[in-house]
Formats: sequence, structure tokens, C-alpha cells
Amino acid sequence: MTRVALLAPGRGSYTEKSLGTLNRFGAADPMIRAAEALRASHELEPLLALDAAPRFEPARHLRPANAAALIYLGSMLDARAVLEREDVVVAGGNSLGWYTALAIAGALDFEDGFRLVQRMALLQEEGEAGGQVIYPTVDETWRPAAAQEHALAGLLASANGELFPSIHLGGYEVLAGTPSGVTRLLRELPPVKLGTTTYPFRLAQHGPYHTPLASTVGARAREALADLEFRAPRIALVDGRGVRFTPIATDVRGLCDYTLGAQVDTPYDFTSSVRVALSEYAPARIVLPGPGNTLGGVVGQILVRLRWRSIASRDDFDRVQASPGAPVDSLRR
Repeated sequence: MTRVALLAPGRGSYTEKSLGTLNRFGAADPMIRAAEALRASHELEPLLALDAAPRFEPARHLRPANAAALIYLGSMLDARAVLEREDVVVAGGNSLGWYTALAIAGALDFEDGFRLVQRMALLQEEGEAGGQVIYPTVDETWRPAAAQEHALAGLLASANGELFPSIHLGGYEVLAGTPSGVTRLLRELPPVKLGTTTYPFRLAQHGPYHTPLASTVGARAREALADLEFRAPRIALVDGRGVRFTPIATDVRGLCDYTLGAQVDTPYDFTSSVRVALSEYAPARIVLPGPGNTLGGVVGQILVRLRWRSIASRDDFDRVQASPGAPVDSLRR
């Protein structure tokens, strides 16, 4: 068995290409049965019905209450297979992926993990107006782009409570803000094209997560989810600050407080999470469960920044990824 780090994706990873992936497992799968029962308790549309739709409907599939549940279930089904065949030494994830990582590592059971994901999504739908915007801080070669970094810093310096850092995501920064703050980001950040994508762009149906604007969501979550049964994980966890929770050294109360507190209303540093996972646990490979492959390039950018195994450029990363010993395994869906 190979030592691996398992990193779960966040919102936006279930896309048109993901349709039909859950139905391949069938309604009898125990995870799917449990998820559908919990969906029914909230009077929400069955996940298999969403997954079997003839076409991807953004208003339907990207609704937070639907997207979060689809992603959690898809990631957990992938993770189950990885856990059976590999030595998973550390788990983490991006944003929503933290909740999935809790269940992957055993800090929550599958049902409590689903309850956490589903309730947080419903609370976020009722939270403060606003959104998230993504913007690169690297160029096509994954070298730092000073002009883009300067533009971001200038806007944040004059934010006036409208704009906040939200997620540190490899060569990208996700910022969040009020409706007027989001408008300002889209208007004032210099346009940048990487590949076929032009930035900045607003993330569809994303609220101002990981900022003080989400603090009321956290307060309501602490009340609604007070009965979640957190426990020490079976597998080491690294959170969105780069803090570790291990089987032999976990403050369970602190784990709960972070998940329903700082994880909601302070920036999520996925870059630091990956750095700590690699430096402390020395995995041979990084495995990225589906749905989608939103973290593939991001993790590659982080490996370049860390000079992990002498990977110092995008060309280096592309070369080693094409070799039999590819360091990043994306379970694409």
C-alpha cells in the first residue's frame, strides 16, 4: 500500500461532466441510501434524481443545498475506494472539503458529516448577501505575477468592510464581499487570461464564505448542529489554518469549535493545509477524489511553490505527472 494524502474538493466541483456518476453506484449502496434518507428528512430533491438529470441546470444543480450534498456524497464514494486500497496518512480539503475530510478521517461518521454539509448549505442560503470572486496571482508558467498581487492588495487595503480574503488557493486568491464589494472586484481588478479563462470571475451561487460576513451562519450552525458527535480522527487531519488533529493528540472540543466557528468566518488557507500535510506526513502521492478535478492545477501550483521533490516550475510538474510516478492522482468525475 502506498502512503497517500487525500484532499477533498470544495464547492463548484460537481459540473455537467459529473452527471450520472452517483447513479453508477446504484440506489442500494449504503452511503447513497443514508444520504437519500437524510435528504428526505429535509424535504429536498433526491440526489440520484439530480444526478440522473438529462442536462446540467445551473439554477438547480448549483443551488448550495444541492451542490454541497452532491459533492460530499461523490467525494465520500471515491474516498471509500481509496481507503480500501491505499495507506491514507493524512486528510484535508478545500472549504467544503474540510467537512468531507472530517468524515474521511473518522472525526464524524458518514451521517453526521452529511448532516453538517446539508445544514451548513441551507444556512448559507439564508445568510448575508454577497459572493466570491476568484483571481490568479500567477502567470501561465505558475510564476508569481507581481502586478496582480499588487492589484489585490490595493483593493483589500481600501475595502471599507466590503471585501475580505476568503480562500488562499495555490496560485489563486478567492475574495468575498458584500454585493457592492463583489461589483467593485469585477470592475477594478485588471482582466487576466489564463488558458481559456478570463479573470476575475464570480463563482456561481457562492456566498461570502470564510469572512466575517458569514459569522451569523456560524452562530446558527452552532445551535442547529450542537448534537454532532465529534471524536478524535482515525487518520490525521489538517485544517484550513494548517493546524493538525491526530488520533493521539486531538482536542475534540477545539475541533468542533473550529469547524462551526473559525472555519466559517475566517480565511481558509488551503495552501498552508497542503504544505503541512506534505511536510509532516511525507506521502508518496496526493490523491484528489471527485467530483471533477478542480484541485489538480491548484495542488500543482502549491508543489511548485514548495519545490516539492525538486518540482520548480509548471514544466517540471507536467513532466513528472506524465511519468509512471505521477505525484498527483485526480480521480476525475
